[in-house]
Amino acid sequence: SRWMRSSRSAADPLDPGPRGFAHRGLHSGAAFPENSLLAFAAALEAGAGIECDLRLTADDQILIFHDPDARRMCGSPLVIGEQRHEGLKRLRVGEHPIPTLESLLQLVGGRVPLLLEVKVDGDLWRWAPALKRGLAGYQGPFGIMSFDPRLVRLVKTNMPGVRRGLVMPDRWSWWRRRLALALAAPDFIAVETGAAVRPWVQRERRRRPVYSWTVKTTDQRKRLADQVDALIWEGDGRP
Repeated sequence: SRWMRSSRSAADPLDPGPRGFAHRGLHSGAAFPENSLLAFAAALEAGAGIECDLRLTADDQILIFHDPDARRMCGSPLVIGEQRHEGLKRLRVGEHPIPTLESLLQLVGGRVPLLLEVKVDGDLWRWAPALKRGLAGYQGPFGIMSFDPRLVRLVKTNMPGVRRGLVMPDRWSWWRRRLALALAAPDFIAVETGAAVRPWVQRERRRRPVYSWTVKTTDQRKRLADQVDALIWEGDGRP
């Protein structure tokens, strides 16, 4: 089928199938906020893989949260990376506390593949031990990815055998792409939708799986279906 790679012999262990990856879970409005356990449960019910964002607290706990601070999601100026987990427990995403990585892993239990995007914020060297600890013993399929190629390289060094990906915006110059790919040595790449049809992405696709973010419209979905190996989608981008 078009969802399987034709150009490589190895199957992709993170292949989410035709339903792709739900970006920050299957979220919609206030009832199902992004990166919430409700949104992740909805993605599970839809049979989609799950993409989400990881941040590190000051005491090295891994939380699932996109922004550096809690203004947009919780109406609080607290900066995630400057607070101990205890100091963030009163914040609410919808009606629930900010999820921990542990709570996501317990919920999913290996049923769908996870794309865990690490948000590096002056805490690069603390990530590898935190990830090793947080993911120890988890049996399901997952990949760790980041915009920061140094983080991806640290995963290669410290967690051999774990799938790792480089997240690549369209605006990166040719040399920045080359340097980042060389340093990261990724198993897969996640490219911005605008980049997905570019010749360099199609060349990369012969070497490794390519996912694309964030597919938000039916037009984008139709245009990219044959160009990449999996869609990272939200809203009308839903396959």
